[in-house]
Amino acid sequence: MDRQQRESAIRDEILKGNLPAFLRQLVPVELQGRLAGGRMVTATIFVAPDYLAIGSDEDFLRIPMNLYTAAAVAGEFGFVLPTRKMVDAIYSQSKFRFTPQPLAPGPQMSSTEYYRRHNQMIEQQASTAGISLGALVAGDKKDVVISNRLASNPGRIAIYGWQRAEGQPIQPLSTVHGAGYADYSHGIRLISQKVWIEGKLRWMDEVLRDPELSRVLSDEGPIGDRRALASALVPARIHPAGSFPSN
Repeated sequence: MDRQQRESAIRDEILKGNLPAFLRQLVPVELQGRLAGGRMVTATIFVAPDYLAIGSDEDFLRIPMNLYTAAAVAGEFGFVLPTRKMVDAIYSQSKFRFTPQPLAPGPQMSSTEYYRRHNQMIEQQASTAGISLGALVAGDKKDVVISNRLASNPGRIAIYGWQRAEGQPIQPLSTVHGAGYADYSHGIRLISQKVWIEGKLRWMDEVLRDPELSRVLSDEGPIGDRRALASALVPARIHPAGSFPSN
């Protein structure tokens, strides 16, 4: 397949429910932020335990995708992509942290063979460490994120993360690539649109737009229209917020 055909196939497979069962069970992650008045606020977000994959629990492939595909899948399932601050919190609270395993750079980075090879390397680490499916993990991929930098860089994809053992990311927040770009190192982590904050269950978009409460979830200030930032047309939800179709 060429890249466009592959992206279409990825979207079709995931939207018809061809994803592992372990990804359907969300994991709570806590974030904290200090408001302008000095008050510390804690929020709980609910995240997929690993990056999106195609297949079953017995045979799956963590699948990179470009921003258009990622935004469409997240939108139809009622999820959002993470902020940089969320990525750091997920890493710090993960039950297991993979050691990043970069492959040789070049045009082959976007090949399906590299997708397969890198997933195999991750699985070898998981097998050696005895990681159980469904445990919160990080360090295996970079994250596709939402960022205010996309406002001044339309048509781009924002990438961040792939932390080393000390928590320092290999990939600082970057908008170098176009929105149609994807390579083996990219992962799509889904975040529920529902967030528990100040004793209430609220919508993620509402909190991210709030001049004060956004400090808890974002280190870039309020994030307005995340769909416009993504420069991607996201279809209306066809599933309740934060749910998957049956496979």
